[in-house]
Amino acid sequence: MSTVLTNQIIQKRLVEKFGDAVTNMEEPYGMFSFEVPKDLNLKVMEFLYDEPDLNFRFLTDVCAVHYPDQKGRELAVVYHLHNMVDNIRIRMKIFTDINEPDVFTATSLYQSANWQERETYDFYGVNFLGHPNLKRILNVDEMDYFPMRKEYPLEDRARLDKDDEMFGRGGSVV
Repeated sequence: MSTVLTNQIIQKRLVEKFGDAVTNMEEPYGMFSFEVPKDLNLKVMEFLYDEPDLNFRFLTDVCAVHYPDQKGRELAVVYHLHNMVDNIRIRMKIFTDINEPDVFTATSLYQSANWQERETYDFYGVNFLGHPNLKRILNVDEMDYFPMRKEYPLEDRARLDKDDEMFGRGGSVV
């Protein structure tokens, strides 16, 4: 008789293996989410993959989020892992300084990480160390910025067709 895998069991196993390195554990909408230091991302994923009672063998998604106000933690890389046997999904987050966006690639463990990491690099500038072909996948090679970072104004103030008065913002009211 096997034990039903729960979020509490996953949390217990992670804490037993990695101790205080696993932080910010929560369960938004029932999905177990946690954070690990960026230098442990691959070790934690290998543990989740290799342990027969955990069995997280499917990488659903890799993405990033830009938090410009979090000094030293501006970029978050978010992994969604799925145990298809027990039908349980979890979310693992790592944070990195935007000036040192180096994170170990998960391509040796999950083949699906290849294009997902390329897309994350393309839009956020996360440098996946050891990736077999880390280059832009959707944007042109000549781009010298990462378009999903919050580093530019939302509107070009020089454009006349975007004049605030034309949209009822500011200016004189008649």
